[in-house]
Amino acid sequence: MDLRPLRYFISVAEHLNFTEASKQLYVAQPAVSQQIAYLEKKIGVKLFHRTKHSVQLTEAGTVFLKEAREIIKRLDASFVNARQAEEGLIGTINIGLLSVPVREFLPPLIRKFRKKYPKVNIRLNYYHLGQIIEKLKSDELDIAFTLSLGLQSIGGLEYKTLWTQPHCIILHQDHPLADRTNINIEELVEEPFVMLEREESPPGFDLLLAACANHGFSPNLVNTASQIDAVLMMVDAGIGITILPKYLQLYASPSLRFISIEGDDFKVDVLASWKKKNTNPSLPLFIEELELQLLQQNV
Repeated sequence: MDLRPLRYFISVAEHLNFTEASKQLYVAQPAVSQQIAYLEKKIGVKLFHRTKHSVQLTEAGTVFLKEAREIIKRLDASFVNARQAEEGLIGTINIGLLSVPVREFLPPLIRKFRKKYPKVNIRLNYYHLGQIIEKLKSDELDIAFTLSLGLQSIGGLEYKTLWTQPHCIILHQDHPLADRTNINIEELVEEPFVMLEREESPPGFDLLLAACANHGFSPNLVNTASQIDAVLMMVDAGIGITILPKYLQLYASPSLRFISIEGDDFKVDVLASWKKKNTNPSLPLFIEELELQLLQQNV
């Protein structure tokens, strides 16, 4: 892309003097004259009135000067934007997250990141656990804030653990076990269970079945739902009990009780995860800010 004719024309138009323009451009005067002649031939109009003593813009030259300046300005800006995009300073980061676990952690992280990199657009989308796994697999997400459940099914992942999240037994306040501080899972052999449908969260569903199997029984599953809210509502209605991450307590009904489980069967990590081969140049900048926030929190 040869911009010399335009740049030479603008310089001559500003100085109205070929000698001064050549000095500013650090080229010989004949080179400037050649570029102006080329431009006039290309456009098909005279851009300057030239005599031995003066140089003046023609009407066509006056109009073209405004356009030439705008072209150069836009092109210079596009060059800068292209370089910044390559460096990740301009772009978009697609983030997937579960509804609650990073509600307090993520907003300050994004505020700090956008203060440093205001030209990077952040897109946030809520998904259930199964959807996050599929969208990481298909490269629809740059980074996900999720649970460690099921991520082993995706190859080539990197992650940062944010904290460990226990699961709890959730039951209505009128349940006979509601006043307990902790419950052994073996005590739930006869209890009716309600759960999130397996297709919505295969890892969570399988975790519960495996944990119960490790204690010698299969859960008495009486109902399922496609949404966490519906599962909690069924527990609140006395249809059954469930086992879900403790963070759901943040927006659960006050009539529900979250009881700790004896042992370590139901502890998972809340983490940020992304593909090692992700080519989004903005992502390393976001991960760097994420690591900085984790470091500050651990000091």
